[in-house]
Amino acid sequence: MDLSSYADLAIELVNTQDPAGDTLRDLDGLRALLHDRPHLGGRIAHRDLDGMRALRGQLRQIFASAAAGHDADAIDRLNSLLIQHPVHPQLSGHDDQDWHLHLNEGGSIPDRYAARAAMGLAVKISDHGLDRLGACRAAGCDRVFFDTTANQTRRYCSDRCAGRTSVAAARRATTGVKAEVPRQRQR
Repeated sequence: MDLSSYADLAIELVNTQDPAGDTLRDLDGLRALLHDRPHLGGRIAHRDLDGMRALRGQLRQIFASAAAGHDADAIDRLNSLLIQHPVHPQLSGHDDQDWHLHLNEGGSIPDRYAARAAMGLAVKISDHGLDRLGACRAAGCDRVFFDTTANQTRRYCSDRCAGRTSVAAARRATTGVKAEVPRQRQR
């Protein structure tokens, strides 16, 4: 099992909220987030929704600190999550797979999600560096990402944001006036 793949959980949760809206506004939004991950689901209650929203804020702060170059703060925040939500590894086998590593199956939905997301970020940062965590630089967008480019040049969460920013810059250059970049929902 590639533990670094769990870093995607952090990115997906943080990106449930942006200036255009909040897809984690109700229990249906939480169910949608967990839909493809039955091992993280179960019976969902409002306390799980509250816990996931709190976790989202904690993870966003890690990305914000990393993007701002506040490495020690980002690492302190991630270490706090790792301590608060310890990982309990276990070997598991399935009909179609040999023995492989799984992480704890116990605890609340936010606890299981947090343990995996924090472990994934920790492995990614250990393997690739903290400077790979990024926040979109497009005006009006606050989505986060993990920069997988060879030369660490990613600045936007998507091609759409990069394109909108380039168009706005070109308009400013030709007209000398700041062009408004329309905010569109990214999903």
